[in-house]
Amino acid sequence: MAKNDKKELVIIGAGPGGYAAAFHAADLGIKVTLIDPEVNPGGVCLYRGCIPSKALLHLAKTKEEAMKASAWGLKFEEPKIDRKKIANWKKNVVKKLTEGLGQLSKSRKIEYVQGIARFTGKNELEVSPKKGKKFKLNFEKAIIATGSSAMDLPDIEIDHNKTWDATDALELKEIPKKMLVIGGGYIGLELGSVYAAFGSKVSVAEMTPGFLPGTDRDLIKVFEQNEPFKNVYFETKIEKVKMTKKGVRVTLKGKEEEQSKKFDCVLVAVGRKPNTKNLGLDKLGVSPNENGFIEVDPKRRTKLEHIFAIGDITGEPMLAHKASHEGRIAAEVIAGKRGAGYDPKVIPAIVFTNPELAWCGLTEKEAKEKDRKVKIVKFPWAASGRAAAIGENKGLTKLLIDPESEVILGGAVAGKNAGSLIPEIALAIEMGSTASDLALTIHPHPTLSETIMESAELFYGGATHYKK
Repeated sequence: MAKNDKKELVIIGAGPGGYAAAFHAADLGIKVTLIDPEVNPGGVCLYRGCIPSKALLHLAKTKEEAMKASAWGLKFEEPKIDRKKIANWKKNVVKKLTEGLGQLSKSRKIEYVQGIARFTGKNELEVSPKKGKKFKLNFEKAIIATGSSAMDLPDIEIDHNKTWDATDALELKEIPKKMLVIGGGYIGLELGSVYAAFGSKVSVAEMTPGFLPGTDRDLIKVFEQNEPFKNVYFETKIEKVKMTKKGVRVTLKGKEEEQSKKFDCVLVAVGRKPNTKNLGLDKLGVSPNENGFIEVDPKRRTKLEHIFAIGDITGEPMLAHKASHEGRIAAEVIAGKRGAGYDPKVIPAIVFTNPELAWCGLTEKEAKEKDRKVKIVKFPWAASGRAAAIGENKGLTKLLIDPESEVILGGAVAGKNAGSLIPEIALAIEMGSTASDLALTIHPHPTLSETIMESAELFYGGATHYKK
């Protein structure tokens, strides 16, 4: 590559934000240089996050559904878990997708550099390639898309043997008999569910009073009816972790008692932190805020006109689809497209447990905190024909509606395929739709999507299949 010529656009990080920005910028006629440590684009999401975890969750759900079918007269033998074969299958899924992104990058004539970059000046980078010597690179504009990494706990050393982070868990090195997951957020619940389905006796320790802090409790109640964990310790801190020859001895301190438990493995899943260190931000005069995030304007610009930042490093929610959207916005701004800017009304969130939990827009918790008047309508899946036919009658669909304008402000789904149902509610909010718009849209029968229509009907008194 020509290292001394000035690059039109350099993007640091090739995750869902970085590669979306690179691809869109290239489509808009911009010459792009994309820098990332991996051999192909994909980032943590594809290599060690979203995709491998959902591949394993799919197998976990398949097993659970097969076992549940025995109650209906379709009996299966207990599935045999071939750990190595599962790990290889997951690996091949990741390989196929990342190689596909590599081909898309080449087809767009993007200059891809496998390496690590840091700023040495306001228009200069130092690149440490995977192979070869370090070199300097000048640029006109840059997008920082370095994502996030797993947070650790100060008193727990991740040794990748008996104490794991999420990356270790996704490697499927072993299926421990007894496992403790520290953290009851979405990562802890998803990975804990996988190992529980594969045969581990999984316990969860969470500092707050319940799973998924900040999430509406009616959704959590749906999950709790089917949660797969052996023991759950809420309002509990991890006081001590001691390695032994036979496993890990953990001291758990609850509100009223302290207890010592032995596990074969401990998974630390307490959240993620933005990757802003070692970027040379001081050379730009850019400093992360008190939460460690880089502040940007609606066009995703930092305090410097020619430096942009997107994805996890810019703040919550730290979600791949948010990063991708921000990446496309940044590319359009750089290409000079008028009106380009980041202004979403909602960003859907999904927890891929069994059952799935999904929500978007205003939540009940937020409505109470803001003293916002809303009418909340909930349609129980026990009244859904489709849910009954597939044994999913514990689910829930709800809408939060402005009582005067009838505009949809928020919504949530707890149950099978919730993640595939929530986009309809997100679109309704983005379009400024009313309860009447949803209620009068003919939904196919029998489907779970009807629960959204009937939730809207409840705003006016009673739904076809349910009345309070």
